[in-house]
Amino acid sequence: MSSTEPQAPDSLYTAREPIFPRRVKGTFRNLKWVIMAITLGIYYLTPWIRWDRGPQLPDQAVLVDLANRRFFFFFIEIWPHEFYFIAGLLVMAGLGLFLFTSALGRVWCGYTCPQTVWTDLFILVERWIEGDRNARLRLHRQKKWDARKLRLRVTKWVTWFLIAMATGGAWVFYFTDAPTLLVDLVTFNAHPVAYTTILVLTATTFIFGGFMREQICIYACPWPRIQAAMMDEDTITVAYREWRGEPRGKHRKTEGAELLGDCIDCNACVNVCPMGIDIRDGQQLACITCALCIDACDDVMEKIGKPRGLIDYMALTDEQAEREGAKPRPIIKHILRPRTMLYTVLWSGIGVALVVALFLRPDIDMTVAPIRNPIFVTLSDGTIRNTYDVRLRNKHGEDRDFRVWLEGGQGMTLSLEGAENDVVTVPADSIRLQRVYVMAAPDAPAAKAERTEVTILVEDVSTGEHAEKDTVFNGKAN
Repeated sequence: MSSTEPQAPDSLYTAREPIFPRRVKGTFRNLKWVIMAITLGIYYLTPWIRWDRGPQLPDQAVLVDLANRRFFFFFIEIWPHEFYFIAGLLVMAGLGLFLFTSALGRVWCGYTCPQTVWTDLFILVERWIEGDRNARLRLHRQKKWDARKLRLRVTKWVTWFLIAMATGGAWVFYFTDAPTLLVDLVTFNAHPVAYTTILVLTATTFIFGGFMREQICIYACPWPRIQAAMMDEDTITVAYREWRGEPRGKHRKTEGAELLGDCIDCNACVNVCPMGIDIRDGQQLACITCALCIDACDDVMEKIGKPRGLIDYMALTDEQAEREGAKPRPIIKHILRPRTMLYTVLWSGIGVALVVALFLRPDIDMTVAPIRNPIFVTLSDGTIRNTYDVRLRNKHGEDRDFRVWLEGGQGMTLSLEGAENDVVTVPADSIRLQRVYVMAAPDAPAAKAERTEVTILVEDVSTGEHAEKDTVFNGKAN
């Protein structure tokens, strides 16, 4: 009787092989450098831009003032009750992402996504310190940690950490006055929340940009799964002209070389890809359409005397025409189609609506909240009194006097708690909570009725601008 030892099952998981992209030059690589400089410049420098709003307001151009529940963006000030502006911007961002993906594929992922930008920056630092692709591969495969490997790795990691810490530090500057917070951070007088936020963002930037890289795009980001619904055969995306490049081969002077395609199987497109994929295998979930493979392939085609564009931005609908020798349609015809035009109309409509609402909003505002416990009080002379909490918003940069009065309801009067008349002062760019009493004489219709609709109005004494809110007066029948 023979027995066999049980064998361990094959692993369903393949360990990640680090990707070391080779340096490449070309149009799209230069475009990515420009976009990286612009986006990082905006991110790091914006909190330091000053904007004079007056003596009682912050002078930081872009500020999310959580303490006072306000958002400042240059000359624009968003109050908590105006959150619909933020919601509108988020909807515009989503539609914009749909629009660009439908027209040009994953251009957001390839050029402006924060994960892409910081990964590009970390790879640049890695290349400066450890060398280009072959040098980094040799260092990675070197098992022994000698003094040189330790020096290079520590230098790289320290530089990554400083960039990551600057990233986390820049983020917290958007939530309070940047120069003041910087001094507090250096002198260890800042709030613990600031240090915690910087620590979390430093760790995530260091790990995501330095070590996980393409794994974030493939496994953590949901957009690769969503993009299929946004793209169709007219979407412009990075593709390989298989009908021109195949069959591929390296030997150009051997018998039968005339039957080979333009691709010499040099793997230049693979070596420069930050995702480590081969675009010649067709469209793939991991492709972020960064177009670095286009630059690499064009460079090779020029060296061997072949036309550029073996790998290029193109639409699948042009494949058959190009196979037959015809020219592809202009890119503009691929972009201007019903889907993209619908996205553009929706995106533009929301943008116009937000701009109109921004410039038509009043500089004063109010809310009225009736006090429900009790809903009314009967005074000694039979007068029925209702109480309301009125919030008066003064959006001007200086103190303003507001007059409050009542409209509607025969035999009814209004008085303000703590005020000798119907005028109260609201401080600059702030909210005043004012207790308001509305009274109906015993013989007034409102005193006898169950509910009477009335309107409370507020007027800026200096400008005549006013706001109003409808509310209800509760009588004895209630």
